[in-house]
Amino acid sequence: MSRIVHVNGDYLPEEDAKVSIFDRGFLMSDAVYEVTSVLGGKLIDFAGHATRLARSLRELDMAAPCSEDELLAIHRELIARNDLDEGLIYLQVSRGNPGDRDFAFPGPEVKPTLVLFTQAKPGLADNPAAKVGIKVISIDDIRWGRRDIKTVQLLYPSMGKMMAKKAGADDAWLVEDGFVTEGTSNNAYIVKGGRIITRNLGTDILHGITRAAVLRFAREAQMEVEERPFTIEEAKAADEAFFTSASAFVMPVVEVDGAKVGAGTPGPVAARLREIYLDESRKAAI
Repeated sequence: MSRIVHVNGDYLPEEDAKVSIFDRGFLMSDAVYEVTSVLGGKLIDFAGHATRLARSLRELDMAAPCSEDELLAIHRELIARNDLDEGLIYLQVSRGNPGDRDFAFPGPEVKPTLVLFTQAKPGLADNPAAKVGIKVISIDDIRWGRRDIKTVQLLYPSMGKMMAKKAGADDAWLVEDGFVTEGTSNNAYIVKGGRIITRNLGTDILHGITRAAVLRFAREAQMEVEERPFTIEEAKAADEAFFTSASAFVMPVVEVDGAKVGAGTPGPVAARLREIYLDESRKAAI
């Protein structure tokens, strides 16, 4: 049976799903998105993702396609129709189809386009990479300035992933004015002397939903957190490094630009935070 997706109120097989070539998400990257993890058939941090989606829409003066309750119902319906136990639900809202290409925004008569689909990922919570850690390289951050808005403008992050792959690494951390901003699709952290260090919130990084939860859990566990920019050299000299994202949860980083971080193996802070995050998130899943 083919995967069932959601397009503008309709549930249909993926091969029958269509969006106009004049949709501004396709022509202008005029769209925002969210990715919510599913564990045990339940949604992780849904409220946080819905809140961030609403903020992204407001920042771009884009209409919401439906209410938060309706979005939750769609997510649950897709889980049921696709018998999804572990995986992801991708949601995208574009400014819609004005009928032709134009740089100017269309008026309120043009309704936003809403698309959602599932991605089954058995073993998502038991990712083997979390046991061995990943390697990252550093690249220049040349993205637009409003990285706090979760838009679909992902060409450079995609290029960064490919730069890392070509260099024999797993991912890239982006650097601006000498400091790490974030990863291609994640928030970045180092650990030094027991202190967790990660860049403070602003327009230069995504306000990660997993980031917020992990930092809250860290503080509740009496771990020290310092929110400030750090350099690649600091990362190389750190005791540990890791990143967070909705799909990777807490992922240890064991090498930066060819230099081992700490012992070159996942450290105890990242391992403990991953354990706490998964445990608490499963309890709160809806």
